[in-house]
Amino acid sequence: MTLVRDHARVLEVAFETFSRQWGNQLTARLRALATVSIDSVTMRSYDEYVRSIPQQTVMIMCTVEPSRAAAVVQISSTMTMGWVDYLLGGPGMVIGDAERELTEIEFQLVRDLLQHSLNDLTYAFAAIAPITVGAKTVQYNPQFVQAVAASAPVIIASFTVRVGDLEDTATVMLPADVLLAGLRDRESTDSRTAAELAAHADALARLAAGIEHAPVPVAVRFGPITVRPSDVVGLAVGDVLHLNHPTTRPLDVVVDGVVLARAAAGTQGTRLACLVVTSEETS
Repeated sequence: MTLVRDHARVLEVAFETFSRQWGNQLTARLRALATVSIDSVTMRSYDEYVRSIPQQTVMIMCTVEPSRAAAVVQISSTMTMGWVDYLLGGPGMVIGDAERELTEIEFQLVRDLLQHSLNDLTYAFAAIAPITVGAKTVQYNPQFVQAVAASAPVIIASFTVRVGDLEDTATVMLPADVLLAGLRDRESTDSRTAAELAAHADALARLAAGIEHAPVPVAVRFGPITVRPSDVVGLAVGDVLHLNHPTTRPLDVVVDGVVLARAAAGTQGTRLACLVVTSEETS
């Protein structure tokens, strides 16, 4: 099984976009420097995929909406245990038997971590197919997991994941029929060639990456009050302005005039700081 060259390029761009987002999510949530880089994108049968990954590993079983097809995120047991240690406040050390199964609490931590990253697949593949991937259950022995028919074609993306001192390979398996159908639909409704679509997707990915790292001024402020011009002109040292801001209400975290979150004032070392307590939904 092989991918058409133009299709392969479009998928590579989508997975490259996802890998950058995944690395950002891991860095933010594990509070450790993390990078995820794409190694390859191939199409194989599901049976070939199962035989290519370790016999003992962590397989997060997922569903792909709206097709209800199955997907898999495979991560080494050692990397997964390192994530758990980070999530519990540790330095990412793997202590004891790294090949053991996750406890229920550990699985919930890993599933929540992965789900935030899987949400970025929707963005990365928006130009190909409208998909939403949800993490559901976990398995540990690929030989006994029949996610799809053995001969069914699947798209496999292989990544190198680095978090702190940990480095390993992870894979994402998605149903080929869903992605290829989206690519064919775009070809029939868009006059651009697949190469042009890939270039467009690459430009969007570069733009998104640039925006992510652009400096943005953030302000933390009390709620505003309205005063008369005469009050402003007559301000002098020692005057007191009565703010309509209850002492129990968090401060506003503002970017470009838009309130994005609420935060409690405090200190960190010798500097003032704020702790975000709620976030605002923005469209």
